[in-house]
Amino acid sequence: MNDVVLEIDGMSCASCANKIEQTLNGVDGVEATVNFATAKAKVSFDDHIAATDLVAVVESTGYVAHLPMASHVHVDAHGSAEHSHDHSSDGDRLTLRVLVSAALTVPVVLMAMVPALQIEYWQWLSFALATPVVVWGAWPFHRVTWRNLRHRTATMDTLISVGVGAAYLWSVWALLFGGAGAAGMTMEFTLLPSRESAHGAELYFEVAAAVTVFILVGRYFEARAKAQSGAALEALLSMGAKDVTVLRGGSGVQIEQRIPIGELAVGDHFVVRPGEKVATDGVVVDGESAIDMSMLTGEPVPVDVGPGAHVVGATVNSSGRLVVAATGVGADTQLAQMGRLVEDAQHGKADVQRLADRVSAVFVPVVLVLAVVVFAGWLLTGNSVEAGLTAAVAVLIIACPCALGLATPTALLVGTGRGAQLGILIRGPQILESTRTVNTIVLDKTGTVTTGAMSVVEVLSGSTVDRAELLRVAGALESASEHPIAVAIAAHSAADGALPPVSNFASQGGLGVSGVVSGYDVAVGRRQWLVDEHAMSIDAGLAASAQSQADLGRTPVFVGWDREVRGVIVVADAIKPTSAQAVAMLRQQGLAPVLLTGDNAQAARAIGAELGIDEVVSEVLPAGKVDVIRELQAQGRVVAMVGDGVNDAPALAQADLGLAMGTGTDAAIEAADITLVRGDLRSAADAIALSRATLRTIKGNLFWAFAYNTAAIPLAAFGLLNPMIAGAAMAFSSVFVVLNSLRLRRFQAPSKAR
Repeated sequence: MNDVVLEIDGMSCASCANKIEQTLNGVDGVEATVNFATAKAKVSFDDHIAATDLVAVVESTGYVAHLPMASHVHVDAHGSAEHSHDHSSDGDRLTLRVLVSAALTVPVVLMAMVPALQIEYWQWLSFALATPVVVWGAWPFHRVTWRNLRHRTATMDTLISVGVGAAYLWSVWALLFGGAGAAGMTMEFTLLPSRESAHGAELYFEVAAAVTVFILVGRYFEARAKAQSGAALEALLSMGAKDVTVLRGGSGVQIEQRIPIGELAVGDHFVVRPGEKVATDGVVVDGESAIDMSMLTGEPVPVDVGPGAHVVGATVNSSGRLVVAATGVGADTQLAQMGRLVEDAQHGKADVQRLADRVSAVFVPVVLVLAVVVFAGWLLTGNSVEAGLTAAVAVLIIACPCALGLATPTALLVGTGRGAQLGILIRGPQILESTRTVNTIVLDKTGTVTTGAMSVVEVLSGSTVDRAELLRVAGALESASEHPIAVAIAAHSAADGALPPVSNFASQGGLGVSGVVSGYDVAVGRRQWLVDEHAMSIDAGLAASAQSQADLGRTPVFVGWDREVRGVIVVADAIKPTSAQAVAMLRQQGLAPVLLTGDNAQAARAIGAELGIDEVVSEVLPAGKVDVIRELQAQGRVVAMVGDGVNDAPALAQADLGLAMGTGTDAAIEAADITLVRGDLRSAADAIALSRATLRTIKGNLFWAFAYNTAAIPLAAFGLLNPMIAGAAMAFSSVFVVLNSLRLRRFQAPSKAR
């Protein structure tokens, strides 16, 4: 089987994605999933089928497909991102369409609803202003409707186009032939049903224009959310180095040369200086240093490397100079592989459908048929053509999805606005449905429940020295080192006062440092190094205490002088003060917490016990986090994931609901569905509660939007609801939806209620 990812243009709702998916799966040897949120189709197909055949299949449904080289983001041979489709121009056109249509619609609505503004021939001014809105502003809906008609389907765009067109064409007919174009014509806003006004047929230009603007605004916010679908992959790829220093020359003198990363080849030797990113995956051939792997692993403890050690591209060299032999470049690097994991997880997301789109498949044709039946029924019962047309148009107008177009974006706007006040960023309406059924929440340890930075958590001093002296001496020596653990010790020690000077400083990569402080020959580092190389003895009780700290996943740093280990300084990634409270809040919301970490089992269980988490998954490699999420989902659990590192991005995308700590990396934030700006795990519980409240509001809005329309359709069919009152009912339903959405401004976050 071959795999290809097609980018689909022209989808406007989930039913479009369903149609394309069904058509592709109807071809023998093809298995496809179409994701409306990302506008992509992941297709597996047999060898006898060409990728261009798949494009033709998609185009047979009325949509446009692009092969991978023309997709939104493509990873080339060097791991860089190509952009063949610029969606920003589409967004600019939609923004212009919204602004122009809104500016033209406001005076049309005011003149229709306020008789005092109805100057002589105001109706012709309304016609002039509404026409570009209906023709140009609503053109995207008309275009899709025409395409759907050619393929004998109907979507929400069909209902929008028919509703807008019916109101507009009726108004044009009334203006030209119904007497509404006469000089001095006025139109009263009345709730009393009437088959015709004193001056002939009524005008509904404001209905046609306003519906267009409402739906365009909703599409604008939807487009903004969907535009971020490829941002996670771009964030990953942008983390790599842009250029690299390579060694050129024979076995004699080698010359350093700076070249673009795209020219680096497997086998090349390149230089990594302190503070620089490792250009690509490789093996160290010379030098010793500590590598900060947190950008990929999420773990704050740096990894000591020397000749023969493997290093990963995009990680940062903390201290010494390294010479590395490249073993993988471009698409073969771990960074590129992680990018593919993000992309695969995004394609695998459930195809969330809006309730309005699901109902429209039945609602649209039923309304159209009903309007025709009503018109025919009036004629067959001996009524005039105008009376029948009035009733039929009233049916179409009352069924026009004005409130449906407002139901989701207004609730989303208010909910996300409230979320911004609470430090919660919800990416879009497609996120909310998952929050209702989530029953499991996976918490990445580093940077999520912990601070993500090394700090001193314990000082164990022996009987021959006090705590202050131990910190003063060790901090002074470590202040001469660039190692992250040394920096943490030095910073902690310096808080108690100035540190003495250091002489004869020496560093033994991966083992420790030594030097003279206040007349002492001091060594700080690993226990075995102090014992073997510096012939130091260690008290059994101190050694046991250090070992117990190591069993908890912490890092003991031994300090000694005068042939004796004087104490141990313990550094670790400390648990955030609010994490345990956050876990308790998540449990109250019906979520089962799962701790996910790369620590050993004993250390992971200890952290889990401190947080109140029973289910702990330990010793998980970065790529394995996605597998953990998939295993939980295979058990029938609906999984939320909270993380902050680049290595969390694929798991965040795979989860049914991804929450990224705002203090984390851009890749994790872009892959997530919700961003927690404060970096406080309690905001995850707030986010779940706010998302569920917003979803309830959206569903309530949709229910009442349909209720207003469907309840009034029988009145319209029997001639008891003229088109003007139908328009008023639609306006009232819209006001109701907005007022219902505004209730979210009073949402009280669980963490604030304590």
